[in-house]
Amino acid sequence: MLDAAVKALSQILSPPMRSILWRSIGLALALIVVLAIGLQRLLSWFAVYGESWAEAMLGPGFHTPLNILSWIVSIAAGFGVVFGAVFLMPAITSLVASIFVDEVADHVEREHYPAERPGTALPLGVAITEGSKTALLTILVYLIALPFVFFAGAGFIAFFVATAWLLGREYFELAAMRFRPPAEAKAMRKQNAGIVFTAGLVIAAFVSIPIVNLATPLFGMAFMVHMHKRLSGPRPELIEPARKTGLPVA
Repeated sequence: MLDAAVKALSQILSPPMRSILWRSIGLALALIVVLAIGLQRLLSWFAVYGESWAEAMLGPGFHTPLNILSWIVSIAAGFGVVFGAVFLMPAITSLVASIFVDEVADHVEREHYPAERPGTALPLGVAITEGSKTALLTILVYLIALPFVFFAGAGFIAFFVATAWLLGREYFELAAMRFRPPAEAKAMRKQNAGIVFTAGLVIAAFVSIPIVNLATPLFGMAFMVHMHKRLSGPRPELIEPARKTGLPVA
């Protein structure tokens, strides 16, 4: 697993991957900006509406205190948007990964597994659907875990564990579905749940690093391509062609 992580980390900085890296970073930043603007507008509207409603209920004598409170809420909302964007990064990278999954996997397979049959590209609709489901599930799990943030850091542990499970699940299934039907890919992930979750912990650690986490789609996908190959083992139909060409069998 460590070898797979090192290979994935070194390859995302290689010249063939740089184009994908910059495009994935650009898309992730665009999604973060859209999310931040949307949340800021919503929270600002809520602050203004709440001030007007409270003043109508309490009377004009409370205008100044309510105005100060609204100002404080607006500032807090700004910090909340930044805080929220950080915690929603796994969901954002899930969406980004679904778009670049095949480009990343193709590079990894050509460089490290040239003797094997390349995977079949996933239909874009299927990949985006899987990424969207993971993103929505991530948000739901985070909302459930959020109240526990205030209890001795239990929420942060819950966030980390949930991220490991969710991202490990998504990236492994995306890698496996290039070679297997979706149902078989999901079954394989369940059969190797412990290993996939442990690999997910590595991705969760990666996505928790600010700035660096923008490269999570590339690292996570490359990492899980290696993990899927290792868990699949050498396939008999590929051994003989590899022997004939003198290429190593993965």
